[in-house]
Amino acid sequence: MDYKPVKTFSELAVKSLDDFVYGIAPHPVKAKNGMVIGGGTVYPEINMTLPPMNIEESTMPEVRRQYAEMIEGILKRAKDLYAPGIIVELELLPETTMKPEWGIEINKILLDKMHEYEDKYGLKSLLRCTPNDTREILRPPLMKRGELLENMLITFEKCAEEGADILSIESTGGKEVHDEALVTCNIRKAIFALGVLGVRDMRFLWSNIVRIAERTGAIAGGDTACGFANTALALAEQGMIPRVFAAVDRVATIPRSLVAFEMGAIGPDKDCGYEGPYMKAIAGVPISMEGKTAACAHLSAIGNIAACVCDMWSNESVQNVKLLSAPAPVVSTEQLIYDCRLMNEAAADGRSFALKMRDWLAASDSRLDPQAYVLRPDIVLEISQELVKEKDAFVATKKAAALAVEVIKRGLARGEVQVSPREKKWLDIISTQIDTIPDDGEKFWYEIQKELDLKKWRPEEYDLEVTHA
Repeated sequence: MDYKPVKTFSELAVKSLDDFVYGIAPHPVKAKNGMVIGGGTVYPEINMTLPPMNIEESTMPEVRRQYAEMIEGILKRAKDLYAPGIIVELELLPETTMKPEWGIEINKILLDKMHEYEDKYGLKSLLRCTPNDTREILRPPLMKRGELLENMLITFEKCAEEGADILSIESTGGKEVHDEALVTCNIRKAIFALGVLGVRDMRFLWSNIVRIAERTGAIAGGDTACGFANTALALAEQGMIPRVFAAVDRVATIPRSLVAFEMGAIGPDKDCGYEGPYMKAIAGVPISMEGKTAACAHLSAIGNIAACVCDMWSNESVQNVKLLSAPAPVVSTEQLIYDCRLMNEAAADGRSFALKMRDWLAASDSRLDPQAYVLRPDIVLEISQELVKEKDAFVATKKAAALAVEVIKRGLARGEVQVSPREKKWLDIISTQIDTIPDDGEKFWYEIQKELDLKKWRPEEYDLEVTHA
């Protein structure tokens, strides 16, 4: 089956750097309770998870208690700090996605308490439900069929029917190949994984998610390249791969993540996709971002710049463990609220102050790491302007990687970004690899299949025919 996009983006939604700022999106999203994302206010988005524990029938009473404790603490802190509203993200774990009834029950625990706080205290909130992409549990994965997929889609549908406001996922189509690409720093395989496999899987998956959202009245939010470029980010932070490779890989995820919006999603985009600013520039959707407040989940070199154009500010995910002051989810909630308060206060004094805050956030990070540099608002608009000229997602993926190399090299020459001496050679290595890639996805598949381990993934799940024995 051919899953055709319902939207195309041939020009930027954000036309000017002066219009590219946090809190304001060209196409704001209005929820049923009246909250508007991208309409002028940056909202905190808290993401929490269980501490290390087994999840099984015998432990479900404790699972329920943990989520009830977390949501009570989060909402109370939001109320006490006069938050203008809050988004709660429920990233369901594999066990609570594979057994939809468990995920649905947790979804309801959160929603009931959120509705109670709105009724009692006027605290408006939205629930983003993010089932786990459990398809990757089976190796090699079945992407378009099987019980894992069916239960994941059931979880989406039933949670939405129960009242979840926003539907999102960290999908993993192509990760089987991308993981190998990262280990070997092979941009050819990364581009194939993202521009061919990832794009094809996103079209399939998001056609389903959008239909579920339309049937249930939920909002189709967005996807994220967390399993791809965030893995690269984490490896780069540990010194296992070059930071320049992680930066190029991040930009190469743009066409893949954009597919969600081509298929009908409207945002807000999901937090752990640092490619979010490109989604906002191209599709005009509001975005959730994470940075310094995500240090509870992973370390990175992009703590401030990630907030430049965010519409929601998130913490990635934090376990329900006790800190000196309070449980960690409550602590993260406070941190997010204060960050958002500062951004909103600057914006309240006028657009020029919001732009100054944005530029400070960018300047504090962009010179120190190429991963931050490619998120600089002017760089985002420059690269986005070139990508919307391409009609083919695979060609756009290849072009995105090439543009990332180009702007990093130019930044180096201008003294705008620093790259360690041992990493500079990698820019030429990556560029040379990109030059070997044809501008036709089918031709590239014919060429590259000889380099891939076809035992680790199923080409037929991506509608690809093996032509080399």
